[in-house]
Order: sequence, then structure tokens, then C-alpha cells
Amino acid sequence: MATAEQIKALIRSHLNENSELFYTIALQVAAHEAQQGHGELAHEIRDIIDKAQNEKKPTISKLPVELQGMVLLEEPDVSKASLILPQNLQNRLERVIREYRQQSKLKHFGLTPRRKIMLIGPPGTGKTLTTRVLAHELRLPFYDVQVDKLVTKFMGETSAKLRQIFDLIQQEQGVYLFDEFDAIGSERTLDNDVGEIRRVLNSFLQFIEQDKSNSMIVTASNRPELLDKALIRRFDDVLFFDLPSSEDRKRLIEKVLSIFKPQTLGWKMILQESGGLSHSEIDQACKDAIKQAILNDESFVSPFFLRQMIKERQGSKNGLRK
Repeated sequence: MATAEQIKALIRSHLNENSELFYTIALQVAAHEAQQGHGELAHEIRDIIDKAQNEKKPTISKLPVELQGMVLLEEPDVSKASLILPQNLQNRLERVIREYRQQSKLKHFGLTPRRKIMLIGPPGTGKTLTTRVLAHELRLPFYDVQVDKLVTKFMGETSAKLRQIFDLIQQEQGVYLFDEFDAIGSERTLDNDVGEIRRVLNSFLQFIEQDKSNSMIVTASNRPELLDKALIRRFDDVLFFDLPSSEDRKRLIEKVLSIFKPQTLGWKMILQESGGLSHSEIDQACKDAIKQAILNDESFVSPFFLRQMIKERQGSKNGLRK
């Protein structure tokens, strides 16, 4: 039968609404049963998992024809438990969620909830994941605006597309993410700026200023030095993300490894070697180590292999800097 740790991990992943982790642990239970000679039970568990994954609701597609491909629509299933962030940032996110959930109380006194949020920080530090969590916690659909497809070289076309998106924001309540917002939010006085981008930014400033919808608008940027100061003033809150601290790296590694974590991991070396990596890079290094353990029919991740995966991520990052 499944081990006590596997049962506890299954319960935790279910309560945290982390379906990806739940399926991973369930497959580990199936592998454990197969090792114990319970091949039929292992096969039944895998069949149940396959059926559940195939029956998951497909991505909803109610977008206007003219916005399909430019806006991606989904129903996120990522809960707050998936986030590993500093306590002060968690508190601020909780405040955003609480204000939005209880906005009727605020409106009774002539106040509005925080619903125009700017996220700033290096790549891979959790900005997009945080937006998905906001959508999940508020039980709203998640709209991912493809900014790179929004900007065109034709005069006036980008602003027209932007108007269509803000019409959608007004008509369909949801959480809307404008990722890599530097493409249209750059400082208007930059020497390399072009006329069309200035017009687009002016349009965005006008649209977001006039927006009175019930949707949440989130922009994310890796380059705060490029952002127009007039743009920042239009937002209710600006949240700054950073690379994970030593404590956050440990929490993240423990969370991702879960039941695959060995009793002895050698934290001192791992935390030292993982310094400077983003949440995303550490997450992927841990998952690579888990894959190796699964393929080797091992119950725990090898500390040596985990360190090797971390070093590979560091090597890739250093190579990109050259």
C-alpha cells in the first residue's frame, strides 16, 4: 500500500488544489505498488489518472474572432499555496484579494478595490504565476494578452486592437495580464522610441484611466527603468518581485521535491550553489531531478543529481550573460 508520506502528500496537494502535484504523487504511488508486485493495482491507478486528465475541461474559447490568437483565455487552477514569496509580498497580494472579494463594502463608502496592478521584477520570479493565482483565488477567467502580437508597424492599427481589448475587459469580467509590457509602456522620451509606440502608450494611458470595469488589469515588466512614469501613476499598486532569498529557495525546493525529498539533502551546499537562480529555474532543476529518480525507479531524489541540475541551470544562465 502507499506509504504514510505519500498519503499525506496526496491530501496536502488536494487541499491546496495543486492538481499537477496530485497527479505526480499518484503516479509515484502507482510505481510503488508495481515495485511491491501489485501490478494490477498499479495499472488501475494509472488508468484512473489518465481518465481524469483526459476529462479535464478544455481551455474555454469565447473570445471574439478578431482577438483570437492575440488573447489567450484559460481557467487557472493554481492556488496561493503554489507561491513561494517573501512574507511582505504575500501580505500585499492577500490585501489585493481581500479588497476585490469585499469590494461592495468599499464601494458603500465611495472607495474602490485595488484592481489595476503592476508587477515588476526579473524573469522567472513568479509574476505570471501570481496573476494566475489571483484569477484562481477570485474565481475569474485568466486572459493572457499577447503584447508581441498587439504591436504592429501600421499606424493606428495597434491602438485599434488595444481598444478592442479594453472593450473585452469591460464586457467580460476577468483577470487580464499584459506581460512583457515594456513593448508598449516605454518612456515616451526615449531616443529609440517611434511614433507608433508613443501613440499606443498614450492610448493605453487613456484607456486605463477611463476603465471602470469590474475586471482586474495586471501588467508585468522585467525592465522598470524603461517604463513611463505617467503609466505607473495609473496603477493602484506596484509590486516588486526579486530573486528568491536563501530561505525562500529552501521552501521552494522542499515544496517541489515533496515526497521525493531524501532525509539528508545537504542544504548548505545546495543553497549556496542555487544563489542567483530564479524561482522558475530552481523549480525546473528540482523537476529534472525528480524525473531522473522516476526513470531510475528510485523513491527519492539523489542530492548529487539535484546539485548537478542546479549547476546546469547556473551554467545556462552564465552562458546567456556572455
